Amino acid sequence: MSELTRIPAPDGVAPAAAYSHVVLGTGRFVAVSGQLALDEDGKLVGAGDPPAQARQVFENLRRCLAAAGATFDDVVKLTFFVTDMAHMPAVRAARDAHIRADRLPAASAVQVAALVRPEFLMEIEAYAVVGE
Repeated sequence: MSELTRIPAPDGVAPAAAYSHVVLGTGRFVAVSGQLALDEDGKLVGAGDPPAQARQVFENLRRCLAAAGATFDDVVKLTFFVTDMAHMPAVRAARDAHIRADRLPAASAVQVAALVRPEFLMEIEAYAVVGE
């Protein structure tokens, strides 16, 4: 695991409530493409169900990180793309099931008009830094 430093409130910036403003570290950079609520067979999980989709997306992120020798402890940045900001509580709950409150990465949340298919409610990408 890399040594990461999280700065939730840089001087002159309002404190972050549910993310870190800055995360830095040294090691190998890992980029995980945006993950959708697809199971291992490519079938949608949780049609119309934001919590189910969020859980599946975070499970896919976990598996992708593991393939790179990383865990959620190594994540420095998450980007949430949601079709409705009303889905963010479900996203945060799934995130909190995988990432401890004292290890929150930097994060951005963006509401988009659409994702690749209309049944997808969210897509989440991750960046991590893994120790040498």
